Amino acid sequence: MGYNERHAKSGITAPLPDIETFPNQYRGYDITIEIPEYTAICPKTGLPDFGTITLQYKPGKKCLELKSLKMYLHAYRNLGIFYENAVNRILHDIVKSCRPIHATVTGEFAARG
Repeated sequence: MGYNERHAKSGITAPLPDIETFPNQYRGYDITIEIPEYTAICPKTGLPDFGTITLQYKPGKKCLELKSLKMYLHAYRNLGIFYENAVNRILHDIVKSCRPIHATVTGEFAARG
C-alpha cells in the first residue's frame, strides 16, 4: 500500500483563493514574510502536516496584500497535498499574482508520524 500517482498529484490543481496585490510605490528592496501557522493534510494518511512557510521576494510593479495571502495559505488547511508540492504551488501562485523580480518560498515542516 505505497504511494501512487493520485497521492502525488493531490492538491496541485485544487482551486484556492486569489492572492490580491497593490501597486508598488518603490523599487530596489526585498520583503520577507514568515507564516508560522501553515497546515495541510497528507494525501495518503489523512494526518495533518504543520510547518512554517517563509516567502522572500523583490517586488516588481505589484506587492502582495497580506490579508489575502494569509487567507490563501489558510485554504491549505483542509487540502490533501504533499508539502513538497505545496511549496512549489505557493511559489507558482505568488509569481502568477505579483510577477516579482525574484521570489523564493521555503517550507520548514515538523516530521510526520
